[in-house]
Amino acid sequence: MAFRVAGLFLKKELAASAAQQLRLMRTSNVAKAQFLSNSPNTALDKSILQRYRNLETPANRVQATYLWIDGTGENIRLKDRVLDKVPSSVEDLPDWQYDGSSTYQAQGENSDTTLKPRAVYRDPFKPGKNDIIVMCDTYSADGKPTPSNKRAAFQDAVNKIGDQEPWFGIEQEYTLLDVDGRPFGWPDNGFPAPQGPYYCGVGADRVYARDLVEAHAIACLYAGIDFAGTNAEVMPAQWEYQVGPSNGMKASDDLWVSRYILQRIAEEYGVVVTFDPKPMEGQWNGAGAHTNFSTKAMRADGGMKAIEEAIEKLSKQHQRHIKAYDPKEGKDNERRLVGRLETSSIDKFSWGVANRAVSVRVPRGVATAGKGYFEDRRPSSNCDPYAVCGALVRTCLLNE
Repeated sequence: MAFRVAGLFLKKELAASAAQQLRLMRTSNVAKAQFLSNSPNTALDKSILQRYRNLETPANRVQATYLWIDGTGENIRLKDRVLDKVPSSVEDLPDWQYDGSSTYQAQGENSDTTLKPRAVYRDPFKPGKNDIIVMCDTYSADGKPTPSNKRAAFQDAVNKIGDQEPWFGIEQEYTLLDVDGRPFGWPDNGFPAPQGPYYCGVGADRVYARDLVEAHAIACLYAGIDFAGTNAEVMPAQWEYQVGPSNGMKASDDLWVSRYILQRIAEEYGVVVTFDPKPMEGQWNGAGAHTNFSTKAMRADGGMKAIEEAIEKLSKQHQRHIKAYDPKEGKDNERRLVGRLETSSIDKFSWGVANRAVSVRVPRGVATAGKGYFEDRRPSSNCDPYAVCGALVRTCLLNE
């Protein structure tokens, strides 16, 4: 039984006077104009590139964009190479090297760092029908995984789980900013109306940059990502999309590639994407990467017992998971998991049915059916999904 990743429940809209709404729209339009004029990327004529994309490229040459995670554990780097044949699988792709001293992953005197191709996607940005995106992991000069390579450890865990068939679905929240770090569409010298009208909203005074969001969905589907949906989030200029449910490693690979695609599209619009888990202080929701998890036993009849057993294991490893759930080992989540604004406390494990103020939520439909999945609400929006999914596998399935 497949599960769909969950979004937040609709909330009752806060009433706002017509005058307030008109003021907000006018201020937002001014802010948007300033926003676009301040972004250097919007000064480029995008139609010029199209002239060259329309040229026919040799059928036996392929442009491959190699992606990897840099030493921050949360930022993507890339470089392109041209291959002289169309690869039939990821095994056909060559390893490659880069300067790890420029990505916080090596010292200058021994900086060659190796890229090993792991997953291949269609490229929505290149013109060739065989052009590809290649998700890689990274290895130091001694052949060992770099410290930011969490994929290798996750793969090691996946190799040990037998036929338990873990599925993952990840809800990626993010915020759109101008080049000066102000949320897109927000007034320059003030704040929008309080949260309430924006979640799953419609209208120019409630939703900003929907065309960017829809372009992202189309590009992800083209690429071959298990893209499940998208929605406007609780804070204005904040959005969410979902990947999965996918078996094993694919959800994590998909999430990293989908982040890259999102940021590339945002470049063209002159918009900045942030995955910061608390981009605005105060009474504004933070951003997470709620991770839905199930196994074959959880999805079978009577699976609620397996779900409760897994949650019990998680309750005993709370601090271990907090360290794995953001790239700063919990420091980023300290700003977000404060026990309010639909979050649990970072200091205490909790769970419940249909409760969004807990560490782990069991959806109402799962409790009613007696089988399905649970949602770990602790991962931050800038988490490394390899680390998150790896921690869930090791705790819930390998009993580590």
